Amino acid sequence: MHYEQQFLEALIAETKRRLMDESVPRIKKCIAQLSEPEIWYRPNDHSNSIGNLILHLCGNARQWIVSGLGKAPDHRMRQAEFDERGPIPAHQMLEDLDNVMAEIEAVLNRLTPEDLLKLHPVQVFEESGLSILVHVVEHFSYHTGQITFAVKAMKNMDMAYYGQINLERKGA
Repeated sequence: MHYEQQFLEALIAETKRRLMDESVPRIKKCIAQLSEPEIWYRPNDHSNSIGNLILHLCGNARQWIVSGLGKAPDHRMRQAEFDERGPIPAHQMLEDLDNVMAEIEAVLNRLTPEDLLKLHPVQVFEESGLSILVHVVEHFSYHTGQITFAVKAMKNMDMAYYGQINLERKGA
């Protein structure tokens, strides 16, 4: 196998792990702790609700990967993600999140090494496929952290993402 293909496969596996095996389950765990009013709570006019952040993550990931890399039509209305006041039911938002992940997985599964290097139009930018994947993983992680912080602040609880794993142990 050529190094380019090995790199592509490693990058795709890591992208899937960070989005689908880490961020999405963490978001779902957070949502499970909240009532509908808590999901749509805004601490002030300059902050977004958790519901807004989930809509935003779905819109961003779909636009950047499904449309940008996958060449699907882009129908995103970005500002609407922030203007929404809900309540959109949690199960509906999480279903959309799962659907976006399925769409992303389909795009990732058909990428070529060339797709990582060439430029793709997304929003008002021209980004390489590699840049698009890094952006979406970073963006998802950033907002997952915001969602986690909000739930911890509202509920005074540890989300226990690592369960009983001793993170102080060094090495394998």
